[in-house]
Amino acid sequence: MSPAQIRSAERALTAGTWAITFGAVLYSVLTVTPLMAGHTPDGWEWTAPILPLVVDAAVVIVVRMDATLARLNGDGGRWPVVLRWMTGLMTVLLNIGLSALDRDGVGVAVHSVAPLLLIVTAETSLAYRRAIAGALAAREAAERAEREQREQRAEAHRQEERADRIARFEAAERADRERREHDAKVAREQREHDASMAREAREETARREAAERDDKARRETAERAERERREHERRERERREREAGERERRERAEADRREREAAEQAIVDLLAAGPAAEKLPEERAREVAAAAAGAGLSQRQAVELTGWSAGWIAARYKEHPTAARPALHAVPATTAEEQAS
Repeated sequence: MSPAQIRSAERALTAGTWAITFGAVLYSVLTVTPLMAGHTPDGWEWTAPILPLVVDAAVVIVVRMDATLARLNGDGGRWPVVLRWMTGLMTVLLNIGLSALDRDGVGVAVHSVAPLLLIVTAETSLAYRRAIAGALAAREAAERAEREQREQRAEAHRQEERADRIARFEAAERADRERREHDAKVAREQREHDASMAREAREETARREAAERDDKARRETAERAERERREHERRERERREREAGERERRERAEADRREREAAEQAIVDLLAAGPAAEKLPEERAREVAAAAAGAGLSQRQAVELTGWSAGWIAARYKEHPTAARPALHAVPATTAEEQAS
């Protein structure tokens, strides 16, 4: 039987037990209440349902706890049995009490059905649950034993596989160790050969480097002597260039001085000529205008010196690059009035 079927049977048993319990409780309350009302002092009739409810509550507790203990495969001792039978007998007596007082045998039989059914159902459900719990425990024990056997077989299989792996690992490790020893021997011989070759190469390299150092020292000595010679020649060339530059500057300064003196003398000669009595020829007027612009004379003075118009003189002044710059040694022009005086 599958676990799902067992759970379904348990649910059906539980549902049936509780249905019978609640039906019996309800029937008991309805049956016992008139009996209690008839034997209760006046004014206290409202307390009649309390006693059947208390007894039925005890019945519910017994049924519920029995179901729980049966599911846990436990045993509550003798007191649960006492409570179960005591509540059952109380329920029977309370249900048949009124009929018994009336000496109604049929009523006694009818009213004893529900409490007797409740008592037998509680005992039967308890027995069923205990039987189901025992069967489940036996089944679980069997499954546990079978599972333990499978685990033992699996563990034995794992042990065999582990032993086989260990044996293969040891064989592989031994082969690997032998291979490493052989490789180490070959490598050691190769290192010794390489060391010998490297030693010979180092000795050859040392000899070659010594020869290269000697060659380098000779080249450096020659290069140093060549650098010193070039440096001496450069200094001599720079000295000659400086002397030539100074001589050229002196000659240029002397030439500038002579040009300035000549220009000043030309300006003096130009101004000494005084205002033109008549309009000078254009070529001569251009020379006079350029000299006047270079000397820093005003355009009015240039007009007096050339006899040309102010517009023409202004155009010549624009052509002359030094027209806006005063001369270093400007000589005042001699006006017509000063010349006349």
